[in-house]
Amino acid sequence: MIIEKLIRKLKGDPNYKWESIYTERDLLSVTKVRFAQVIRGLWLRVFFKKCSGLLFIGSNVKVRHGYLLTAGKNLILEDNVSINALSVNGIKLGDQVSIARDSILFCTGIISQKGNGIFIGDRTGISARAYFAGQGGITIGTDVIMGPNVQIFSENHNYADLCTIIKDQGVAKQPVVIGNNCWIGGGATILSGVEIGNGCVVAAGSVVTKSMPANSIIAGVPAKVIKSRADA
Repeated sequence: MIIEKLIRKLKGDPNYKWESIYTERDLLSVTKVRFAQVIRGLWLRVFFKKCSGLLFIGSNVKVRHGYLLTAGKNLILEDNVSINALSVNGIKLGDQVSIARDSILFCTGIISQKGNGIFIGDRTGISARAYFAGQGGITIGTDVIMGPNVQIFSENHNYADLCTIIKDQGVAKQPVVIGNNCWIGGGATILSGVEIGNGCVVAAGSVVTKSMPANSIIAGVPAKVIKSRADA
């Protein structure tokens, strides 16, 4: 199939195969959407710091401070994605990264406190309605998959002083690091200062408040290690 061969080439994966049978109408509809996304990408890429390969852009995508955004090959930004790259290190997206509809990525909250930035590695897929706050820095590895509604925070408000209102006590920025080959379930929340090792699985709805070792299966509020994947 021509489309299958084309996707193999774009992904650089000679073993890529369709897992379902599609009608000609299905394929025509998909092709039409992707073609429109490529056309939008031709216009948007001129505002990026750097962009390799094709750029697939959905409708109503908003990118601010694109001169601080670096994109690898064949980036997909689905409908209504909002990106604000204003930060010290900007936003860097690897090859074959996809970010699904209604997701928000930003790096600076209060304009007087410039944030750090966000890095997402090759072949990582971010599902719908993700919310990444990169003030303290977010690093996501390669081949990571995420369910919908995942939230990552890299900044906390200070609140220890009872004599000062919380909004006047400043913030504490701590980076979040997610290793390679992780699966983050839908609705998971990852808080500042957390490092999740390579190969971890985070159950849907978990709230991760502390760092986790590699190849752990993690679940709960607050999240804890249920077992190791080596024992699964």
